[in-house]
Amino acid sequence: MKKDEILNFINDIKSGKISDESAINFLKNFPFDDIGCAKIDIQRELRNGNGEIIYGDGKSKDEILSITKKMSENNQNVLITRTNFDTYEHLKSEHKNIKFNEIGKTITIINKNVEFTKSYIAIISAGTSDNFVVEEAYETALFLGNRVKKIVDIGVAGINRLFLNLDEIQNAKVIIAIAGMEGALPSVVAGLVNSPVIAVPTSVGYGANFGGISALLSMLNSCANGVSVVNIDNGFGAAYNASLINHMK
Repeated sequence: MKKDEILNFINDIKSGKISDESAINFLKNFPFDDIGCAKIDIQRELRNGNGEIIYGDGKSKDEILSITKKMSENNQNVLITRTNFDTYEHLKSEHKNIKFNEIGKTITIINKNVEFTKSYIAIISAGTSDNFVVEEAYETALFLGNRVKKIVDIGVAGINRLFLNLDEIQNAKVIIAIAGMEGALPSVVAGLVNSPVIAVPTSVGYGANFGGISALLSMLNSCANGVSVVNIDNGFGAAYNASLINHMK
């Protein structure tokens, strides 16, 4: 619940729109709602500005359905990461405004309007093979109320592609730069912009890439200023941090 929702709840009790019994039944679940398979953090939106987000990998379809139904009952928007089409098929009859991103492996359920920022996040990637991370970051950033511009396949192997899109990149409030292989893209971009660059190493590459570790180390050792780095393939984490920056006044 947000601050204004809590104030409305209090006013509804005072005015008699909500009975004492209904208020007690609602409040007894705070600070979390235990539904057996999960303890849903009801107060997270009040503390952090955003509600709980579901990590889908390792959870059954029925567990995810139970969580999403409870969150929707509380009028929360829902984002599920690292999920699949079978789970989407299992959920879609129970939820309106549900969307599955096959490449990013995300499900979004929109139960209330999202207000978008005027400034935008630029999500850029080195190659098409990085698109699974791009899409996870894109869906997360949108879910969190950000305008987003995607600029893909502009890696250093054809650096002229980067310069053709430089104006859009430079005008972004924050940039998410996604790359595998040797992970050079964030360093190049950081030397050309005055915005924060959040680097995401991907597991894309040949054997010596070590599943993204070589790109991770390259990004951590960036010579350019203004580069911060998240974990391998962590498009969600990059977008969440970018959203915090983009919402700063």
